[in-house]
Amino acid sequence: MSSAARNLLAALLMLGQIGGAWAEAPTAAPRPLPRPVQVAPAVAPVPVPLPLPVVAEAAPRRPKPRPGTTALAVAAPVGPALPGVRPRPRPVAALRAPVVQVSSATIAFAPATARPEPRPENLQRRSTVAAAGFRTQPVPEALTGRKGSVCGNPAIRGTTIPPIKAQVQGCGLKDGVLVTSVSGLRLSTPATIDCNTARALNAWVERGVKPAVGRLGGGAAQLQVAAHYSCRPRNNQRGAKISEHGRGKAIDISAVTLANGVSITVLKGWNDRQHGKMLKAMHKAACGPFGTVLGPNSDAYHRDHLHLDTAAGRRTAYCR
Repeated sequence: MSSAARNLLAALLMLGQIGGAWAEAPTAAPRPLPRPVQVAPAVAPVPVPLPLPVVAEAAPRRPKPRPGTTALAVAAPVGPALPGVRPRPRPVAALRAPVVQVSSATIAFAPATARPEPRPENLQRRSTVAAAGFRTQPVPEALTGRKGSVCGNPAIRGTTIPPIKAQVQGCGLKDGVLVTSVSGLRLSTPATIDCNTARALNAWVERGVKPAVGRLGGGAAQLQVAAHYSCRPRNNQRGAKISEHGRGKAIDISAVTLANGVSITVLKGWNDRQHGKMLKAMHKAACGPFGTVLGPNSDAYHRDHLHLDTAAGRRTAYCR
C-alpha cells in the first residue's frame, strides 16, 4: 500500500472518532445543586406598653384685675384640656390696648414759616435804664491806645491812665500808662509807669533779657514785677527822699519766667553757677536804657530784685 493511501485511511479514522464524540455530547449543560434553605431564628415579640390614662390638667388661674384699671378679666376655658388640642383664643378686647383717637381738629399746628413771638425787651430793662438817664459811652481811644499799644510803640502793650494826684510832696504821675507786656514778654502784674520808663523797659527786654536767656527753656516768656508806682520813701525808710517809684519812673523785677514755666529768680539765681552769669548779663544790659540799676551787689535792700529807674538829672548811669 502506498503512503498516500495510508494517510487517507488515517484521516478517515480520525473523522470517525470526532463524529462519535459529537454524537455522545449532552444536549444541555449541568446546573449546580440549590443551596439549603436557611431558617431565621425565632425572635421573641416586643411587648407593647398600654396607653396611660389621660389626666385632665387644671387650667392656670389668672389674677384678678386691679380696681381702677382698664384690663378685662378673661374667663378660663371650660372643661378638661385634651392632649393635642389648642387652647381657645383670647377675646380680641383683652389683647388690644385701648386706643384714644384724637382728631386733627383738636391740635393746633403753627405755620411752618411762622416765628415765635419776640421776648419782652429784657423786661423793659432798656427803657427803664433810658428813662433813668443812663447812657452807654464808648471807651475813648485815649484809654485803650491804638490797637492796644501805648507810648507810640506797638511793642509796648497796655492802656493810658488818668493822672495820679500827689499824696505827698514829690509823688504823683501826670502822663502814666498801665503796661501789660513789652517786646512780647508778659508782666506778672500790670505796671503803672510813665512812657520813658516803659520805653526803657522795652529796650532792656529786647537787647538784654532775650539775648541773655537765649533758647533756654523755650526762651523768656514773663517778667515778675515786684514793684512799680508807689508813693513812698526810698527803701521804705522813714525820713528818706521820695523814691522814683513815687513818680512812676521805676520798676522792680524779681524773676524771669521761661516758656516751660521755670522761673529764674534774682534771690536764688544771682550766685548760682548756671543762672548767675545770665542774671549779671541782664543787670549789665540795663545800664544804658535806665539811669539807675541796683542789684544784689548794691545793698541788702536789693538782694532779691533788680531796681530799674529813669531818674532825671543823671549824666551817667549808676549801676551797682
